[in-house]
Amino acid sequence: LTKRMQAHYDHRVRREWAVSERTSSPKKETISFGFQVSRKDFEGFKKLFHRFLKVNGPSVEWIKIQRPPEDSIQPYERVASRGLPHSVADCLDKLVVVKLNGGLGTSMGCKGPKSLISVRNENTFLDLTVKQIEHLNKTYNTDVPLVLMNSFNTDEDTKKILQKYTHHRVKIHTFNQSRYPRVNKESFLPVATELGLTGQSAEVWYPPGHGDIYASFYNSGLLDQLIAQGKEYIFVSNIDNLGATVDLHILQQLVSQPNGKRCEFIMEVTDKTRADVKGGTLIEYEGKLRLLEIAQVPKAHVDEFKSVSKFKIFNTNNLWISLGAIKRLQEQNAMDMEIIVNPKTLEGGQNVIQLETAVGAAIKCFDNAMGINVPRSRFLPVKTTSDLLLVMSNLYSLDAGSLTMSSRREFPTTPHVKLGSSFNNVQEYLTRFESIPDMLELDHLTVSGDVTFGKHVSLKGTVIIIANHGDRIDIPAGSQLENKIVSGNLRILDH
Repeated sequence: LTKRMQAHYDHRVRREWAVSERTSSPKKETISFGFQVSRKDFEGFKKLFHRFLKVNGPSVEWIKIQRPPEDSIQPYERVASRGLPHSVADCLDKLVVVKLNGGLGTSMGCKGPKSLISVRNENTFLDLTVKQIEHLNKTYNTDVPLVLMNSFNTDEDTKKILQKYTHHRVKIHTFNQSRYPRVNKESFLPVATELGLTGQSAEVWYPPGHGDIYASFYNSGLLDQLIAQGKEYIFVSNIDNLGATVDLHILQQLVSQPNGKRCEFIMEVTDKTRADVKGGTLIEYEGKLRLLEIAQVPKAHVDEFKSVSKFKIFNTNNLWISLGAIKRLQEQNAMDMEIIVNPKTLEGGQNVIQLETAVGAAIKCFDNAMGINVPRSRFLPVKTTSDLLLVMSNLYSLDAGSLTMSSRREFPTTPHVKLGSSFNNVQEYLTRFESIPDMLELDHLTVSGDVTFGKHVSLKGTVIIIANHGDRIDIPAGSQLENKIVSGNLRILDH
């Protein structure tokens, strides 16, 4: 199958190269460079596809799963109690911040990179990230760079916007994750008919998950460049996780270990709630720490996996990783990550699969890997407009690009917010709020149907607002809703 796929791919390359021979010289150089990149991508894809064909049965045997040893996952409080280093600047000068920036804002009705969506005071995810790192560099007189791992979906738009940060005290680098062909579910051949990304060709290619960071970072040459500059560790996180800021205590944990026991990989985990039951968790498997994802769990054990009592923590995807170790593992071809098979249906109805890997799955490959159980505040992802409402509200204050829970909030947990489909699109969501409600004392909010909010609305306790089909509910300016149900006939009832 891999030979057939290689022949199929080579035929496409030869055909497009013949076309390029008739083009002007500058364009030919661009096409030639594109083919070199595509060739590297295909070699990476072929390895992944070959491993996929060899997989026989589940990637884990349930009976071998054990709870991690107590000292392998340390509470954040213990790590923080050790204090900060004498020279914070020396530690920071060894660090690189990497943001996973390959995703689009489609889940919130946007077409471009998700990182360019405004989330707070007209600041985008990218704006907030730059402000955080600039604040670090100014405060400690350091040079922490920002690296963005883009995908072919986000690269062009992201690079255009980077010009606005020219005068900020942050060096910004980018590299692209790989571009792999989707595979026909029946024939196992790539569905791509050309290397371009225009028109229908766009949907036959995909970025193969954030586990691709290791190979793409290495292949880009940026990894070696940063090591040559004296950088030793990267802090990797999703760009839409607004809680993923540089933590000096965790950085100190990394750099303070003796050389013989130097920790090469730290995964931040946090306590599960009922909203996180599908999140990957850390286990011990065959003597190593390992990330267990729900896709790897046999169907008979899925409910057990979701249990908050047995698997109490989940992966935040905030990771601290040794650059030298990444280089070593890449050169030894020893980066082993479980394959995630993601089925898709193309617009024309064709069933395809895409093979992906997760960045955290490599934890088993690194020496002296550990987990740190961090406060929930370090996991603040914005995946939907329901999440967006939380971070735009007075529940959080903004300082130097970082969001912190308001001291006026009596409970440390965030409210549960569920906005209906009328709020899914960011632009429509914004039109439904004249101003963001006061949510300091809110526990639960459910909104369904055609609902709008006037200025200075206050929500407390449990508030449920349901506009039936064909009805519309306008919450008047200045309203105070506390433990109320607002129904389609506009009556307000005690809850």
